[in-house]
Amino acid sequence: MNVLFVKSERESQIQEVVFQKKGKPKVTDLTSMEISTKEAQQVASLSGGVEGLLKTLPSVNSNTELSSQYMVRGGNYDENLIYINDIEIYRPFLIRNSLQEGMSIINPDMVQAINFSAGGFEAKYGDKMSSALNIYYRQPTKFEISGEASLIGARLSAGFASKDKKLTALFSGRYRNTNLVLNTLNEDTDFNPQYMDFQSYLTYKFNEKWDISFIGYWSKNDYEMVPKVKEVDFGSLQTPIKLSVYYNGKEDDQYKNMMGTASINFKPNKKWRFTLDNFAYQNREREYYSIASGYMLQTFDPVTNEPITSYDVGGQIDHARNDLLVKTYGTQLKTRFSPDVNTDFEVGFKFEKENLKDFTNEWQLVDSLGYSTPRTYTNPGTLDPSQLRLRFNISGANHIQPTRLSAYAQFSKKFFWGDNRVFANAGVRASHWDFNNETIVSPRAQFAIKPNWDMDMLFKISGGIYYQAPFYKEIKDLDGNFNPNIKSQRSMQVILANDYEFRMVDRPFKLTTELYYKKMDHLIPYYLDNVRIRYSGQNNSEGYAYGIDTRLFGEFVPGVDSWISASYARVYENIDGRGYIPRPTDPRFRFSMFYQDYMPKFPSMRVNLTLVYANGLPSGTPISLDANGKPDYEAPYKYQKTLPSYKRVDIGLSKVFIDQKDNKVKSGFWSNFKELTLGVQIFNAFNISNTVANQWITDVGSENRNVYAVPVRLTGRFFNVKLDFKL
Repeated sequence: MNVLFVKSERESQIQEVVFQKKGKPKVTDLTSMEISTKEAQQVASLSGGVEGLLKTLPSVNSNTELSSQYMVRGGNYDENLIYINDIEIYRPFLIRNSLQEGMSIINPDMVQAINFSAGGFEAKYGDKMSSALNIYYRQPTKFEISGEASLIGARLSAGFASKDKKLTALFSGRYRNTNLVLNTLNEDTDFNPQYMDFQSYLTYKFNEKWDISFIGYWSKNDYEMVPKVKEVDFGSLQTPIKLSVYYNGKEDDQYKNMMGTASINFKPNKKWRFTLDNFAYQNREREYYSIASGYMLQTFDPVTNEPITSYDVGGQIDHARNDLLVKTYGTQLKTRFSPDVNTDFEVGFKFEKENLKDFTNEWQLVDSLGYSTPRTYTNPGTLDPSQLRLRFNISGANHIQPTRLSAYAQFSKKFFWGDNRVFANAGVRASHWDFNNETIVSPRAQFAIKPNWDMDMLFKISGGIYYQAPFYKEIKDLDGNFNPNIKSQRSMQVILANDYEFRMVDRPFKLTTELYYKKMDHLIPYYLDNVRIRYSGQNNSEGYAYGIDTRLFGEFVPGVDSWISASYARVYENIDGRGYIPRPTDPRFRFSMFYQDYMPKFPSMRVNLTLVYANGLPSGTPISLDANGKPDYEAPYKYQKTLPSYKRVDIGLSKVFIDQKDNKVKSGFWSNFKELTLGVQIFNAFNISNTVANQWITDVGSENRNVYAVPVRLTGRFFNVKLDFKL
């Protein structure tokens, strides 16, 4: 936490204690944690640098390495705020699995500061229930070129600044193809996932009072998949089971995103600051697939490995023609008044106009032993009068153009209470959405005290009422239509925290502990399949969450930071008053580590390691269907199966050939390089077979209708070679 205190004493002596680094945006959020941009660039992660580092924090959970999405304290993927330069960013909406997702919008090479709050954040942040990630892009001070080339992608960035530093520009383009990584999956499938984006950040300073800036973003993700054959071995040693699937068809998805933000900053003096942001965002998504498959489920003799029983033979057809267009544009005005360095008043207003066009046509036909399912079981020899039925059919054509208004006001103060340092932040935000004609009010407060003890300790309490304002996913019901009666989900939360800074083996360390409790109502039940969330479209649930997070941060090795994280958390919900059961994102126990080291005699040889162990999520519940072919939310009460624990180790090894300190080249061709590093990344170093979801196969030919959970595996071990340079 960045803290600034000024104390006026009777002797007219001014004591000033500054903890805030120069040049970084002022942070008043007590719950905010600063993440190192350098470590975000260096971490070995398939999902992206910033999010890959976030997943090592105790409050953050994820059970797939291919996705940059994450869950915080029992919340789901949709409950996290993301900002770039205080502008809210949207993720793709139709993503069904992590293979489709591509790159994160956050480009680590352009980042200056990363601030993350896992809950209890201040009023200026929007209406979501779990977390807030705020990214600030940097302004180059001189001409620069940097890049990266690896087996799975490339990046090239360029920046410059005028001699008088009034004009700065930063451009970056990225390309990524994870085909080699996906080939580690145990299946015969032709993948062609291509992801590319381009970002720019321009600033111009007219004088000391006025400046303008522009952020531009364009991305295009193409995901093509032609499945052929898939074999999955599961079961037990006594009863090994094999699923063999043969496919025909393909999937062709496209995701295009564009964003532009123009900002005007006016700072008439040191006390006042005004910012006007004008933004526009467009998200165009297309999800097309038609895949027919025939499957055979059989068991084998554990000694001879010969097939002895065939449980089921059948097939299915999966079809989708889903199109989505999301356009959002608007403006926001923010002002900050700071009568002194320890006091801040902030007020903001935001206007958004939204345009959502959604066309959904998605269905599945399942056949087993010559009969479509679901069907009524009949005894052998009895004629089956049932009709041909689709397992599910979701269709809808929706077009809405709602308006969303929001505003906030907050007050921050740092002062001394006797010899104790105190920080207080209180505020309220309100918003109105005319689609459901709902107005929500969210009061929030934070308080911290740093006693004048020999031990360096800080005690914090924060909380308030937090809403999950509905948008595209929440308003869409199981029929594929938008529900105008949907309301915001609500969470009342309180967080108690303690920071203890100390020295051990003559090196600095910090132990952070947080306890939290959330009481939630107006919840919308959902199913979690891979990274796809499908909501019921009804506010018919309530719940609660609690947990403890701990993190030990410090120099385990002199000169470089590392940390160990551990957490235990539970989240429950009560659907239609049937009783409390774990939500699909119930995290339970989690342990993670980010560790950095180097060779003392050869400091240019470096290593970083990320380790994650997390209990499996209870998202493996099979989706049963009612008489109309719609998901039945009684299923979690009848049967639950927890996924296996997620275990993974990623290692990054690097050799610095050129840098500005110890390995500087003064002449020749290599003198043009400021930095040159060759690295090897080992993803899933121990080749652990993790499970992201279950595919459910029903033996409908038997009277008991046994249901088999066939694991959907994640990637295996992969070696990546990359070259980083700066000119």
